[in-house]
Amino acid sequence: MRGLSRRIMEHAEAHPEATPLCPAALLHLGNRAAVDQALSRLARSGRLMRICQGVYMRPIETRFGQCAPSTAAAIKALSALWGETIVPCGGGAANCLGLTTQNPVRMIYLTSGPNRRLHFGASVVELRHAPRWQLAAPHRKAGEVIRALAWLGPEEVEDGLDTVLPTLSEADREELAAARAVMPIWMAEPLSARLAHG
Repeated sequence: MRGLSRRIMEHAEAHPEATPLCPAALLHLGNRAAVDQALSRLARSGRLMRICQGVYMRPIETRFGQCAPSTAAAIKALSALWGETIVPCGGGAANCLGLTTQNPVRMIYLTSGPNRRLHFGASVVELRHAPRWQLAAPHRKAGEVIRALAWLGPEEVEDGLDTVLPTLSEADREELAAARAVMPIWMAEPLSARLAHG
């Protein structure tokens, strides 16, 4: 392995799983053109994974061979890198909350940033730009409820609320109530009616 490639790999191995490697953050190791070429070579050889344009990650060694880093850890790291809110889509939330038995076939996350496709080996994760209200209460139960109801749609929102509201803690109900200001009317009205009646 050439000197720059070796230094990039040493840098990558000194950081935790799913740490994003970006050319601009590696300029202390070499000039931009050389860093870009080294990253491309490392990706072609399988030493690094090209997640999306300008972002690489180190694959994880397991007893079964190399595999992609944890998707959850990678999404969390990319959210911090880009300064974006990234949350699981409503289909997964609806399944977790018992509102559907369907399991999402594709991995889709909602983001405050642009649409992107992330490649983790054979798995592709889709990031879809979402309106602000669908990103409310990220990584909290109230936010899961909002995204699940958005996925169900206006026709099923009342049944969804009847199922999920009794399972929420008082704090989750209060957080959900506080988010009504950003919800579409078709979700805010039935939620307000149910919260008013206990």
